[in-house]
Order: sequence, then C-alpha cells, then structure tokens
Amino acid sequence: MFKDNIPLAELVLRIIVGKPDLILTKCETQADLKRVTGARSICLDAYATDSTGKKYDIEIQRSDNGADPHRARYHSSVMDVENLDKDQEYRELPDSYVVFITEKDYYKAGKPVYVIQNINLTLGLPFEDGTHILYVNGEYRDDSDIGKLMHDFNCTSAEEMNFDLMAERTRYLKENPKGVGSMCKAMEELRVESRKEMAVEMAQSLYEQGVSIEQIAKASKVDVDTVKGWLTPKAG
Repeated sequence: MFKDNIPLAELVLRIIVGKPDLILTKCETQADLKRVTGARSICLDAYATDSTGKKYDIEIQRSDNGADPHRARYHSSVMDVENLDKDQEYRELPDSYVVFITEKDYYKAGKPVYVIQNINLTLGLPFEDGTHILYVNGEYRDDSDIGKLMHDFNCTSAEEMNFDLMAERTRYLKENPKGVGSMCKAMEELRVESRKEMAVEMAQSLYEQGVSIEQIAKASKVDVDTVKGWLTPKAG
C-alpha cells in the first residue's frame, strides 16, 4: 500500500499521530535496518521521515504475537542506532515513532490509539527522550478520521472506502496489471528469502483482495494445492 506513495503514508500518519500539518519527505517500504554486527536485523513495513527530521516506522500486524511490546521496544532501539553516527551527540537523536496497526484491539479497552511513552515514575513526569510507541486498534469504528481510516484498512472494496487515496491505491493493486504484478513480485521476493510466514500472510492478503489462487501460485512458484493449504476461507 505504501510503496512509492508518500501522500498515503502522510495521510495515515497525520490521522494516527494527530498532526494535520505533518509533511513527509521520504517513505521507504521494507527498509532493512541492521547496523550492529551480530544483532538481529529488522525489516520495516514503512519507514518515513518528516520535514522536521522525525522518524516513523509503520507496522501492519495481523497476529498478537507480531505486536508484542518487546518487538516495539526493539524496533525503537534499532531505529536509534540507525540514526546516530559515531561523532554525533546523543541529543541529536531524532524523535521516533513506532506505530503498530493491529487487526484486533491489542489492549482490549476500546480505544482508537494507545500511546506509550517513557515516564519518570518517581516524579510522575514525562522522560522526554523523544521515543513514541503507538498501538492503533484496527477494530475501532466511528465517524472520526481514525474510525474511518480503520474501516478503510479492513475494507477490500475501493468503492466503500472513505479516503480517496486509499481507494485509488486499492484499485491500482487489484485492477491494474502493474499493481497486481508488483504484489506478485513482492511474493517472489519473500519466497526467495525463505520467509514462509510472511509469504503466507501476503498470500492471504492477495486472496482477500481478489487475486486468484492460480496467480498467487504462479508468483510464489509453488503449486495450487500448496497455496490452498496456506489460505483460510474468505469471511462471509
């Protein structure tokens, strides 16, 4: 959804972080961060920078395991390492936002967004280290922008979406041969990297968006029966 689409990433972040004037200067999908030798690398779904230098990592998670707080902590720490060179002062670290958009309400409290920041427990004051972690409730629905956005994230019909940018991107990925091809290419890259879990999730996403099992199998270079074994039936 976000590949080569700064306006869409900008729209999503403006709504989620509550900054209607936020301007992105860069957005990279599947950004690979692995500066520390021997450390576990991470591949960010969408890694963006705004006009003030702040960094944003948008992660789309379907399972609770993928949104574990320790994962959010690790993403935040790796972003810090990525954004501070050896001669820079620590205070030069940019503010960072790790945003998990989860399919379910991770904290089960009915809130649209859960904002996590470090705090000085003794004084009851913010720690002011510039680290922000946000969990967005994918089940949230109302007439607010965040409610409408979560509707669009879970909607497969462009005609039923609230935001034109989401609808346009969905039409491109579902109906334009180049769009379908780009999703199939992503499947091929995942297969080559032997990332079966992500490949299965991508296959399910493509299937729910109307891509045929035969097309998914061809892109994944596996047989149709294998793809069928990956998929769960469409709801409804």
